[in-house]
Amino acid sequence: MATRPLNNIWIRRQQCPCGDWKCYIKYEGDDQVTAGSELVKNETTSSSSSSSEVVFTPYVGQIFKSDDEAFEYYSNFARKNGFSIRKARSTESQNLGIYRRDFVCYRSGFNQPRKKANVEHPRDRKSVRCGCDAKLYLTKEIVDGVMQWYVSQFSNVHNHELLEDDQVRLLPAYRKIQEPDQERILLLSKAGFPVNRIVKVLELEKGVQPGQLPFIEKDVRNFVRTCKKTVQENDALLTEKRETDMLELVEACKATAHKDEGFVYSFTTDETGKVENIAWTYGHSVLAFSVFGDVVTFDTTYRSITYNMLLGVWFGIDNHGKAVFLGCVLLQDETSQSFSWALQVFVQFMRGGRPETVVTDIDSGLRDAIAIELPNTKHVMCLWRVLSKLPSWFSLPLGLQYADFKSEFEMLCHLEDIEDFEHQWNHLVARFGLRPDKHIALLFTYRASWPFSYIRGYFLARTLTAEYSKSVETFLKSILSPQSSLQFFFEQVGMAANHGVQERERPLYMPIKTCLPLEEHARNLFTPYAFYALQHQIVLAMQYAITEMANGSYLVRHHKKLEGEYLVIWIPEEEQVHCSCKEYEHSGILCRHSLRVLVAKNYFQIPEKYFPHRWRLESNIVPLDYPIVQDINDECSQAFHSLSATLLSESLMSKERFNFVHRELTQLLDQVRNMPDVNEVG
Repeated sequence: MATRPLNNIWIRRQQCPCGDWKCYIKYEGDDQVTAGSELVKNETTSSSSSSSEVVFTPYVGQIFKSDDEAFEYYSNFARKNGFSIRKARSTESQNLGIYRRDFVCYRSGFNQPRKKANVEHPRDRKSVRCGCDAKLYLTKEIVDGVMQWYVSQFSNVHNHELLEDDQVRLLPAYRKIQEPDQERILLLSKAGFPVNRIVKVLELEKGVQPGQLPFIEKDVRNFVRTCKKTVQENDALLTEKRETDMLELVEACKATAHKDEGFVYSFTTDETGKVENIAWTYGHSVLAFSVFGDVVTFDTTYRSITYNMLLGVWFGIDNHGKAVFLGCVLLQDETSQSFSWALQVFVQFMRGGRPETVVTDIDSGLRDAIAIELPNTKHVMCLWRVLSKLPSWFSLPLGLQYADFKSEFEMLCHLEDIEDFEHQWNHLVARFGLRPDKHIALLFTYRASWPFSYIRGYFLARTLTAEYSKSVETFLKSILSPQSSLQFFFEQVGMAANHGVQERERPLYMPIKTCLPLEEHARNLFTPYAFYALQHQIVLAMQYAITEMANGSYLVRHHKKLEGEYLVIWIPEEEQVHCSCKEYEHSGILCRHSLRVLVAKNYFQIPEKYFPHRWRLESNIVPLDYPIVQDINDECSQAFHSLSATLLSESLMSKERFNFVHRELTQLLDQVRNMPDVNEVG
């Protein structure tokens, strides 16, 4: 096995948080894992297609472009018919080179008797060769200057029993370990896994029954033995490269610190002086934390398989709903001690600042470290990460029931009441027979950190939305391409972080939908992202009815009674409004129920305290150098709405009118989209 270039390759962490060595995670929707899965899928598809594809019987005179094409064709025919083939004699001439190829059945000929070794109990293996005469002979010819091969002899008469599909796949010719599986086997072998466990892990990861891999345990053992020397050489090279790259990374950090006063870094060394862990951040990230550090996401979902190091990236969410880079760390392992060091360094980088809430993946070591280092910080395990693990955990044991389980599980995640959650949880576990399942037990143990009913009072600033998760993934993918060194990775992180700072939001026109004065008031203070979130609540508020109760409280319910009731408490002296849904406490955006009460109280402006600084326009780290012109836009909007309303009423008069208007507007929209952007409005 040839030594490959030692690029730094990043993959998703596959070890399951349950700690079982047999349990690995395959993430839904992940590009890198999907790429690996596609390789496996392609292998399975190609093998199944070759077995299901109709392969016609070869015949004398059949023409092929090359001898390799002929061998592949005959091999597919053989597999379909219960045998395998091998290459036999070839004949060569001075003019044509090799001009004849003989392909024969794997049981063709007879083994010549070997001289037995001078041992007491020599091995006496029975030969599979029985003189079978099935064959395909090829001859090369040149026709009109084009070289081709034709079948000169063919026989499909066998003197032995042909195998069934489940037996023929075990013939040595078809037992092949593909490249992705080779890499996985070597990785598990280096981790100390015995061969029988490696086979079980591969069966679990591919979701196949025991014994259904395209190779057997003997093939894995032979492959590991053959590659042992190469693995040792590669390990030595990787160890040397890691030490060199870590030193170069430290030097790169030192050089950056000289050029950028805001840049800070820290690292640890072992007893021999080798660099173990390293972390760094930038001046603009520290500034961003001072504004958006109330909620921090610590993403630890990727690791380097080249250096066997865990990557951790800290993110905040800015006032436009985008992920903002706060810092980066490389850890030698995934223990609580390593995570504790990372958290300590992050607090130092942020000048002693600690987030109100930290969002992470499910990880027991990280959970313990947060409890020690950030005791006053609320810890939330991202629901998206939980849901991404469900297929690996439950699709195989539940089989056809998995779709129903997933649907009920997602509904349970969004329940608002803790008692309802625990009652429905027990019902779910009992219905699907999951009481002894270790993953169900793990999720229930961590229930204070992920279901909505438990965390709805935690301030999360909309970090659990799909848009924010996509923003995080976009950043990670920009820095996780294969690199030749850690120094190059460091440069990629710096460029991605700077790009996020320099990127400015375009001034967006934010149209009014309800004409309520408090909506217009909010538009002047919030960023477009925050305003649209609030505007959505204002629009929905109009669908709710309120009933005044004693002590200044109100029951708010939807007019169709499709939802439950919410209790809103109004304190006029302090202009305070509190809703039992806790949306404001959760996101910093007032809920529809509170807004409905404010409208009923004839409020034309939302109280100032309900415009958190983190969502305001002036919270931009990079000052805006353009005004957001609303007055002119409002005039344009009124004219446009009047024209479009008339156009709609006229077009609905007949089907012909509607089709014409629809066709013309579609073309007009395409033309507008192709026009260049301009900064001036009016």
